[in-house]
Amino acid sequence: MVDLSQRGIGGPITGQLVDLTPHVPVLPIVLPLAVAALMLLLDERRRIFKAGLGAATMATLVLVSFVLLNAVAGDADGVIVYRLGDWPAPFGIVLVVDRLAALMLMVTSLLALASFVFAVSGWAIVSPRFHSLFLLLVMGINGAFLTGDLFNLYVFFEVLLAGSYGLLLHGSGRARVRAGLQYIAVNLGSSILFLMGAGVIYAVTGTLNMVDVMRMAAELSPGDATLFRAGLAVLSVAFLTKAGVWPLSFWLPVSYPVATPPVSAMFVILTKVGAYVLLRFVALASGVPDTGLVEFLSPWLLYGGIATVLFGSMGLLASTQIPRIASYATLVTAGTLVAAVGTADQRVISGALYYMIGSTLATGAAFLLAELVARLRPAEPSTDGVVEPVFGDDYETSLQTDFEGYEVGIAIPAGTAMMGGAFVVAALVLAGLPPLSGFLAKFAIVQGVVSRESQLSPEAWVLAGVVIFSGLATLIALMRKGIEAFWRPGEDNVAEVRSLEALPVGILLSLCVALTVFAGPVVTYLDATSAYLADPVEYARSVLETMP
Repeated sequence: MVDLSQRGIGGPITGQLVDLTPHVPVLPIVLPLAVAALMLLLDERRRIFKAGLGAATMATLVLVSFVLLNAVAGDADGVIVYRLGDWPAPFGIVLVVDRLAALMLMVTSLLALASFVFAVSGWAIVSPRFHSLFLLLVMGINGAFLTGDLFNLYVFFEVLLAGSYGLLLHGSGRARVRAGLQYIAVNLGSSILFLMGAGVIYAVTGTLNMVDVMRMAAELSPGDATLFRAGLAVLSVAFLTKAGVWPLSFWLPVSYPVATPPVSAMFVILTKVGAYVLLRFVALASGVPDTGLVEFLSPWLLYGGIATVLFGSMGLLASTQIPRIASYATLVTAGTLVAAVGTADQRVISGALYYMIGSTLATGAAFLLAELVARLRPAEPSTDGVVEPVFGDDYETSLQTDFEGYEVGIAIPAGTAMMGGAFVVAALVLAGLPPLSGFLAKFAIVQGVVSRESQLSPEAWVLAGVVIFSGLATLIALMRKGIEAFWRPGEDNVAEVRSLEALPVGILLSLCVALTVFAGPVVTYLDATSAYLADPVEYARSVLETMP
């Protein structure tokens, strides 16, 4: 073990960590929170300043995420433990940055930057407080990835949900209000389950630190162990709901397509938060093999993930609009990751993490592209068709009057060609076709599944089959939509695309291409991450032995 706490966030585990300040790990939480609070004090008409401040914050978060990723990547045992108030775990609150958390921070910050820039081109001014809500959402997501205890995980879940409630309703419209009410009801229900499960676990173990919970689980009496499993099952239902695992995913295909495009793009990462927590729990449970917790959780995750991929694939085949296609693609990604966690196999999890990165970025780009493609067929139903207000608001009406005719960015030439090219790249990644990262990821998953046992189990064949089938379903859905949008005979398909709309789409898809070009280093990092998760001893020791 490398004791990083004695040397700030990194100490000389590698030379790269020496120059980092001790408080960098808390920046992904504090920075968006502080800026969000500051923006509440600013009038909505100071849109340029707020847009610039928000974009600078997102860019800083990308830099901070890269620093943390680079820090933990330098050593196989790299764990950064940040103790708030200098109180040691399990009594104090700790933030833990390991390979998995740093990876999720990186994906979140990149997606948030692209979504925010796209929103600045117009959607940010549709109704007030967009910037603050967006930053609070980012803060909640980052906190969920970093926290080391259940109570603060619940707090960060509530923060990100509060931000998502406001953002889903952003822009008003009857469809958004209807979907928003369902979204809020479902997530309030899952939050109650979260509290119930955490309460039972605390009553049995006397602690909420996730590492300490698993340590105490190994020492429970048979009666308490049964109660602990019941609490863990209730808690898992809450996470499965947030991950969109079938049949708890009925709310997602309804709510995501009606949100504004930049909000939908940012929502893609929300299902990964639930899957991340499940992966973290299974990884920590693998460190206490005598409890049988991995054997208890794995079948549910494997079968639930497979069912989710099948459900998402059927939804893809039935969808004709890009937002709905992207929503079901989100379910396919979440289901694949959850099923991979259920296998508890390093190679499968490594391939699923690689798939998660590329598909998250590509799905975000698809949500952004949906609005641009809809301009080619303005008479058809689209995300623009749900913005009619259902209630009046003097403040909102004043904003719309002030910003009438407001445009940001310059219209770029060959916008239709740009959209067509971007659509093809996104389709290749999501369908898993060569030569981009989607193909490499699915190949890695299938290879990991079929080679995990000398004699294949039926579940292994089923998982390999549904992963391949989901790619075929995605290809059919996107080809059908692409031909209809770009190659319909007798139509003059010309649409105006502004630079601030094209830039975030280009960034996200360029990252997908870069993920393919630099597949070697990325896979090496992910292999080390999955191996690290399979042996959580160093993680647990770093969290519990960092005494002041």
